[in-house]
Amino acid sequence: MKTRRLGASGPLISAIGYGAMSFTDFYGTTDESQSHAILAAALDEGITHIDTSNVYGPHRSEAAIGSFLAKQGNRRHDLFSIATKAGISRDPDTGARVYNNSAAHLEAELDGSLARLGVDRVDLFYVHRRNAAIPIEEVTETLAGLIRKGKIGGFGYSEIAPSSLRRANAVHPVMAVQSEYSLAVRYPELGLIQTTAELGTALVAFSPVGRSLLTDNPHPPEKAAELPFLKVNPRFQEPNLSANIAAGEAFRRLAADMGTSAAALAIAWLLHQGEHVIPIPGTRSPKHLRQHCEGAGLDLDAAALAAIDAALPVGWAHGDRYSVAQWDGPEKYC
Repeated sequence: MKTRRLGASGPLISAIGYGAMSFTDFYGTTDESQSHAILAAALDEGITHIDTSNVYGPHRSEAAIGSFLAKQGNRRHDLFSIATKAGISRDPDTGARVYNNSAAHLEAELDGSLARLGVDRVDLFYVHRRNAAIPIEEVTETLAGLIRKGKIGGFGYSEIAPSSLRRANAVHPVMAVQSEYSLAVRYPELGLIQTTAELGTALVAFSPVGRSLLTDNPHPPEKAAELPFLKVNPRFQEPNLSANIAAGEAFRRLAADMGTSAAALAIAWLLHQGEHVIPIPGTRSPKHLRQHCEGAGLDLDAAALAAIDAALPVGWAHGDRYSVAQWDGPEKYC
């Protein structure tokens, strides 16, 4: 497995990481034994970066990682570079989702994450969603304080605008920004990929295979209708979903002609968008995980990249990447 630097001065990690939202039932039923099998397969494939969050489950993803690490004995602290997140919570009175970026909340949630993971520190701690009512400079000072306390190696923000990144980085170097980025979601190319490269910030790309649209077996309508997130997502509602599956056929054929899977080719394309781009695919299948890892070994020349762009030109997807409700939280910047 090739390696990449997590930020300008962070650890060297595998060129792709693993997104551990799949350790919950978000994309289908799973359990701890399945999660442990994935982590074992990740180690076999050379994956050294695991991305999780306190709200995945909630707590189930971190707990599964922690119980796996607990079985590894003295090796447990050397196997993975771990990233987790905080900042999303629920109003105790209404149950509505709120974004809490206060110093007290972030540190308390981090302490809970460390306990579930069974570690003293994590390499990367994200603010999962920004609360615009609190200046990002103030939040960044909070995060820098957690570095000084030895609880985190560095920090990042999820789904923020390039202008917000610049403001935060002026206070303290930001290790990573996490954003959805793939051949199906090219939004980061409108400023975020450029700004992260300029500042030495890693761009950690979640959903790199387009929530199945960039694989050889996209979710059919009946499967999408079973999953709470996808059934209300515009790209997975009819007639958009059928149109998206049809639009991806040229890409799937191209991958087959190149002797690889669509998922591996999608991962390879992302890795060729910049040395600071780190995809974090998530899956409940060791077979699919191996396909993702094959993408890290593919070298694409100019002709191959042109063929990919011809198969899936910018703007090919039908429907927005989020519903109105799902857009609550991410910063729009174009």
